[in-house]
Amino acid sequence: MTLPGPYAIQRRHWLAACASAALLPASAHASLRTDITLRFSHVVAEETPKGLAANRFKVLVEQRSGGRIGVQVYPNAQLYGDHDEMQALQLGAVDLVAPSLSKFGRIGLPEFELFDLPFLFDDLAAVRRITLGPLGQKLLDGLQHQGLVGLGFFDNGFKQMSANRPLLEPRDFVDLRMRVQASKVIAAQMRALGARPVTLAFSETRRALAAGVVDGTENPVSNFWTQAMHQVQSDLSLTEHGYLGYAVVTNQRFWQSLARPDRALINQALQESLAFANQIADTQNDQALQALRLTGTTRIHVLSDTQRTRLRLVVKPVQQALAQRIGPSWTRALQEAMRQTSA
Repeated sequence: MTLPGPYAIQRRHWLAACASAALLPASAHASLRTDITLRFSHVVAEETPKGLAANRFKVLVEQRSGGRIGVQVYPNAQLYGDHDEMQALQLGAVDLVAPSLSKFGRIGLPEFELFDLPFLFDDLAAVRRITLGPLGQKLLDGLQHQGLVGLGFFDNGFKQMSANRPLLEPRDFVDLRMRVQASKVIAAQMRALGARPVTLAFSETRRALAAGVVDGTENPVSNFWTQAMHQVQSDLSLTEHGYLGYAVVTNQRFWQSLARPDRALINQALQESLAFANQIADTQNDQALQALRLTGTTRIHVLSDTQRTRLRLVVKPVQQALAQRIGPSWTRALQEAMRQTSA
């Protein structure tokens, strides 16, 4: 699929960064060797915030290490998909993954599903005050119990609902088979709306939509566009009902095997790449929405305040159910952080 103008611009920025790395003198290349190779696997396209961040990370690490540390990026589930990337990381088959926060519930960390609660965040600034604050650090620290090291969070923005009809009222969802991630919170959200949740890997979603295995799904617009879901979904409703974010995670044994200076170099490059991803998340979604409008293949619907309120009320019990499952301490910490964000 040919990228539209805005994505071509982002692509050129990345290619320019790669070119600058290639400008090292030939003698420097000849005298250096790659002692370490980081395998970074993810499941989305290169033109998404996650894909652009991974490629920027590769350039920064290889530049700053003089080529001694190499990074191999595997996008679009080329190595591992939603269902097996975490296991692959724990087994040491890859070194870095950037799973959505929904996926941590499957490995015994359901507190990460706080981010899946519908209509929780008003904007990305509220999200980042949590991910960059004490609660976010506490969540990352908990990964050590699974032999993992959490290196940071980043955004892909807010999710929208798609199907082959507008999804504006709770009754519009009734009996639809909606693709979801493996998150009990998201599944409960769909059931509260009257839909039937179907758990599928992200890489399988477009094919399932085209074949009629599922009727609709939820995604930020950048994912919807780069996966060409507009070719198999006639309607996109701008619900902004949920947040989609990621955590970059590495294997604890691998991380501890690195020399301290190398860990510092890799971590610094990663933090800069995550900050870059956060800067462009909104822009990428806006550009994808513009591209969708230009294609004209998908009707785009904007909810009224009244429609959003009705959806919010229907899914409110999902928050109470999660609180019972993960315990009151996490929900109290979230509520306190949310109060601070609105102060």
